[in-house]
Amino acid sequence: MRLVLASAIAFQAFAFAPIVHAAGGDSNPPKPTNTTKKCLFGRVYDEAAGRCVKPNRTNFTDDQLYDAVRELAYDGQFEHAQEILRIMDQDDDRVLTYWGFTYRKLGELELANVFYENATSTNPNNILARSYMGQGFVTEGKTDQAIEQWREIKARGGEGTWAEVSLREAISTGLTYNY
Repeated sequence: MRLVLASAIAFQAFAFAPIVHAAGGDSNPPKPTNTTKKCLFGRVYDEAAGRCVKPNRTNFTDDQLYDAVRELAYDGQFEHAQEILRIMDQDDDRVLTYWGFTYRKLGELELANVFYENATSTNPNNILARSYMGQGFVTEGKTDQAIEQWREIKARGGEGTWAEVSLREAISTGLTYNY
């Protein structure tokens, strides 16, 4: 009995540990900032100005804009996230990944896949885009295509990452992640 319990605990520790670290960053939802607490219509909170501003009227770096997109997307504000994505470098695979993510969450699976495919063409090692695309395939009942993306993630060194574990779980359970 102790061996079974110890094995179950060890499995749970393994199964949930990779969720802490996503490919390309932290998989934990970002902490809400004034961008999601106070701003409307895809605006971002500019600390220097002390108010919400249009994203093209800031001196934000690409990483700061990306963080705002991620925060809005995690908050379910997909259209607002897209307002920021519009002003970003459309050749950046992270931007393409989040275009895909927002469109998938808005139910536009075909359009989402176009963006995921562009993201993985730009950067074949973008395992987060592959995971999100695979989760979309699970939603569509295209398990064979989801497995193909899961295998690509593993082949590209992503085994044990949030991207790989979340897709593997989605394939085995049919349940996808909201982020």
